[in-house]
Amino acid sequence: MADTKYILRYLPIFYEELEETMIYIAEKLMNPQAANNLLDAVERAILGRLPHAESFEPYHSLKERKYPYYRIYVKNFVVYYVVIDDEGSDKIMEVRRFLHNKQNRDGKV
Repeated sequence: MADTKYILRYLPIFYEELEETMIYIAEKLMNPQAANNLLDAVERAILGRLPHAESFEPYHSLKERKYPYYRIYVKNFVVYYVVIDDEGSDKIMEVRRFLHNKQNRDGKV
């Protein structure tokens, strides 16, 4: 795994969930600075995980999945991603979901 290179990819639902959260914090809670800080923290956490995406314990889902999910905790939120090996030299770290850590995950991840 030391020589593994990961390509970063995002699913549209991740962007949708992240955007909803940013809008809620910035507009409903009237704290745009907190929204920006969270966005920066999410970006740093994802990019920091990219070089060693498979070095962490997979999330144990109740559903059987083709690719195991991994988690990144960022403040009160969880970023979910999978690693896809398409038989090439590089693997894909696909970021899939952005959920509040207290949010019901049934059927989501």
